[in-house]
Amino acid sequence: MAIVASAKLSRANGLVQKIAINRNKETWRRIAVAAPYLWLFVFFLAPFAIIFKISLADPIIAQPPFTPSFDEAGRLTTTFSNYSFLLTDKLYAITYLRSVLMALATTLLCLLLGFPMAYGIARSNSSTRAVLLMLIVLPFWISFLLRVYAWMGLLNNNGVINNLLLWIGVIEQPIPMMYTDFATSIGLMYSYLPFMILPLYASLERMDMDLIEAAQDLGASRTKAFWDITWPLARPGVIAGCLLVFIPAMGEYVIPYLLGGPESLFIGRVLFDEFFINRDWPLASAVAIILLVLLVFPIVLLQRYQARNQEAGS
Repeated sequence: MAIVASAKLSRANGLVQKIAINRNKETWRRIAVAAPYLWLFVFFLAPFAIIFKISLADPIIAQPPFTPSFDEAGRLTTTFSNYSFLLTDKLYAITYLRSVLMALATTLLCLLLGFPMAYGIARSNSSTRAVLLMLIVLPFWISFLLRVYAWMGLLNNNGVINNLLLWIGVIEQPIPMMYTDFATSIGLMYSYLPFMILPLYASLERMDMDLIEAAQDLGASRTKAFWDITWPLARPGVIAGCLLVFIPAMGEYVIPYLLGGPESLFIGRVLFDEFFINRDWPLASAVAIILLVLLVFPIVLLQRYQARNQEAGS
């Protein structure tokens, strides 16, 4: 009887230990699932709520430079005057439009340049591929600000490009390239081109090249094989690359300021001036909220597109 009781006790202890282990695993699983949501709340939702709260205030000469949400009597003092001002002032509408058009142009140029480069890297052999990828990533080892300053030296009236064109006799006087939309677009395209190439390469590298050869053997031209096989398989990389380029280019501040000049109207520059020069934090917060809404819109469209494709695939 003692042996039987000992065996039952050991089984019970083993069962208790298994239950405790399962509970610990379940606890850690819940923590792992909750960690990304906690990160999102701390670093996105909480700052967004603070900025939105400031955008509903009025500017004052104080510290902080905006009115509180409640007065001394406990009444709500929020106002939407900042948003109404942004909607009625043409300057801000033009600034948003210029920023959107410049971001779209930058995204299109990066796609036109990045797709052939990513395709060539994906089709090259392994040793050449490693070297080409290193050359794509190599500029990230240098400070972003130094790279922009290098373009100032290239595009200046006395810069490398104008001096070279004058030396070979193509032009008789320097071409004004600095402080123009052309210089801004060149700087944006150069800075964000790797963000287009790398997602495209990730999609094209997984593509089975035998599919293209089979399509050509069946009579399809190279153009038709590209649009029927290569482009659909590379579409996820195209969408990811376009978002990675469009979103930061939309709110870029350094490149328009240094290459576009102090008079360049881009939303990043306006946002900086409202915060640090005009000290109008409520208006600057409203500008930031509208910018965020404009950036969230393409992301929502992407999610709907991906959900639709998953439903069609299933």
